[in-house]
Amino acid sequence: MGKKPLKIVTIGGGSSYTPELMEGFIRRGIPVGEIWLVDVEEGAKKQEIVGNLAQRMWDASPYKVNVHMTLDRREALAGADFVTTQFRVGLLDARIKDERIPLSYGMTGQETNGAGGIFKAFRTIPVILDIVEDMKELCPDAWLVNFTNPSGMLTEAVLRYGKWEKVIGLCNLSIGSMMKEPGLIGKTMDELTFRFGGLNHFLWHKVFDKGGQDVTMQVVDKLYDPSLDSGVPVNIFDVEFFREQYGQMEMIPCGYHRYYYRQEEMLHHMLEEYNDPKVGTRGQQVKKTEEELFALYQNPGLHEKPEQLAKRGGANYSDVACETIASIYENKMAPIVVSTRNNGALPDLPPDCVVEVSSLIGACGALPIAFGPLPPAERGWLQLMKNMELCVCQAAVSGDYGLALQAFMMNPLIPSGATAKRVLDELMVAHKKYLPQFANKIAQLEKEGVTVKDPMARNLA
Repeated sequence: MGKKPLKIVTIGGGSSYTPELMEGFIRRGIPVGEIWLVDVEEGAKKQEIVGNLAQRMWDASPYKVNVHMTLDRREALAGADFVTTQFRVGLLDARIKDERIPLSYGMTGQETNGAGGIFKAFRTIPVILDIVEDMKELCPDAWLVNFTNPSGMLTEAVLRYGKWEKVIGLCNLSIGSMMKEPGLIGKTMDELTFRFGGLNHFLWHKVFDKGGQDVTMQVVDKLYDPSLDSGVPVNIFDVEFFREQYGQMEMIPCGYHRYYYRQEEMLHHMLEEYNDPKVGTRGQQVKKTEEELFALYQNPGLHEKPEQLAKRGGANYSDVACETIASIYENKMAPIVVSTRNNGALPDLPPDCVVEVSSLIGACGALPIAFGPLPPAERGWLQLMKNMELCVCQAAVSGDYGLALQAFMMNPLIPSGATAKRVLDELMVAHKKYLPQFANKIAQLEKEGVTVKDPMARNLA
């Protein structure tokens, strides 16, 4: 790639995260020539609002960049250098269904974990594979930088079924840990080395000082100090991990591990919110936050990212996304935690599957850093979750209902049995507009009288 002004395409341009992304490009001085925001008809109004704010942000910067908005993905992709993805198939209403339908049966309802995470993958994988097919034709040299959840499974699908090698999956969890944890032990980020290994939203890390000494447990000790901010993301209910478990694993689990290690307490909290009409599920809360954000975005005097965006749960998104793009463009070989092909970094998994690990990012993409084998408990979790993900990806591509059922029975957040199948069937019917690969099975389920139990989920578009 020559040193020319970049054409960057963002699919899901109407996302409330877009100002965060623009801020990152502006702050880093990445030589952007043009930005293209792409969305679907249902997101056109939001894209216009956020696109106008994005243009004002660039106009207030030292750089002359034009922000283009379109509903025609192919128009935008032609000649792109980088394609970033941050879209949500079915918008927030689909997320609310993913949460409320499982919770109506007393099981975890969450965006990327459990039944909801599986269905987000079912809806999203076919779309990102369509994007890849367009990229092969219109911008064959471009990099796909994916932030759409479930990021790890989408990256797996792009590599395994899309046969597209120039892809990197991103998440903001790791950068959040790297920014918060040094201060807990009186250090700065550049004084510590972090090593991450696992899967997206299911990874662990260790911390080392400049002398190579493992200081992970020093950090852990501070995580139990009530006077300090442990850095748990705003979208995750803060339940402490058991101290004895930390002591045995000698690693720090990511925030989303709470759904697995403290499933009882997390489920209780989700059910409390689900049953309180004044609170609602996380998706319902985000919907309210987004309404406030887009009201702010329409202010013609606003030309920067508002502070309220931090409530949305995507803090530091621009840091990891823009640093990844800059590292590829400049061949910086910067250490960044990404989803990429394993290639032996985690020997407990096959080399061809996707993992989330610390990697060096340069012009050739991600070079994963070896994390090494995991202890038995973590190895068991890792292998179960990866094989569940592989079933999900294959079912999303093939429309194999039996395989979808297998994934449900494997997932630790879904109690196996008749209720699991009922939730699977309800989610199929609820999302039928976005699940053409399962059309025949959904028609059969509807003939059998399967309907959505939860009134609010049933009434959503």
